[in-house]
Amino acid sequence: MRITPLLVCSLLCVTDALADGPSFRMPTYPDKAPPPARTPEEVRALLAGSRPPQEAKELKVLLVAGPKDHSTGEHDYPAWQKVWNPLLSRSANTKVDDAWEFPTEEQAEEADVMVFFQRGRWDSDRARVIDKFLSRGGGLVYIHWAVDGRGGEAEFAKRIGLASKGGSISYRHGPLHVDFSPGADHPIARNLARVDFVDEAYWRLTGDPGDLTLIGTSEEEGKPRPLFWTVERGRGRVFVSIPGHYMWTFDDPAFRALLLRGIAWTGRANVDRFNELVTLDARIEE
Repeated sequence: MRITPLLVCSLLCVTDALADGPSFRMPTYPDKAPPPARTPEEVRALLAGSRPPQEAKELKVLLVAGPKDHSTGEHDYPAWQKVWNPLLSRSANTKVDDAWEFPTEEQAEEADVMVFFQRGRWDSDRARVIDKFLSRGGGLVYIHWAVDGRGGEAEFAKRIGLASKGGSISYRHGPLHVDFSPGADHPIARNLARVDFVDEAYWRLTGDPGDLTLIGTSEEEGKPRPLFWTVERGRGRVFVSIPGHYMWTFDDPAFRALLLRGIAWTGRANVDRFNELVTLDARIEE
């Protein structure tokens, strides 16, 4: 797709067109001020080199949320599900469904991609569903605290690369300077070199970092730590994002692009499939 002034306007001005319609932005929280919005120039650079749009195959996406478990503006899984269901549904030939805590076997059988944003957990019952899903070529996306294994982290990590044992990891809230050079050749990281977010990093996770296809890292305690990665398990694909603590992150077009590309990539679709959603009610300077 050639990036033209008309296309940029159609993408960047879509918020005005929807001023009286549904909102595709996360709730605002008076006690938490979001970081600065991205500039239009940053967004143009992010979307440069998009592949020509083609008629998209049907993609069935399941959004898995759970009870909110942090303070205002953090880990608001229900709000994310409420916003991202209609957001993804705006994309042609995309069917979106919701699940709570964990999909039923029927939902897992129906979905092409399952996106988890809740506090994770791993046990033998979940392993049976996920292993079957991956074996048939399903795509999995895990966001932030969805990587928690709650005692099953070693087995969980075998499926998703790295997983958390709550209470034993290291973490930091604040500015994240993410280096995407490890994923320079991966379509998810296209046009991303170094990007700053204000969110949370986890490290000292369970699993083998050498088993990952790294997308992006941040330096924590003097070492580059994985923040975004992919793994492939049999016929299945997995994309993991550690950022996602603050709800404002989901309105950042750079983070949206990463997450939307991750969903498309795990579903074996064109990573530019959801480009029109990157800017929809996103935080972009006017």
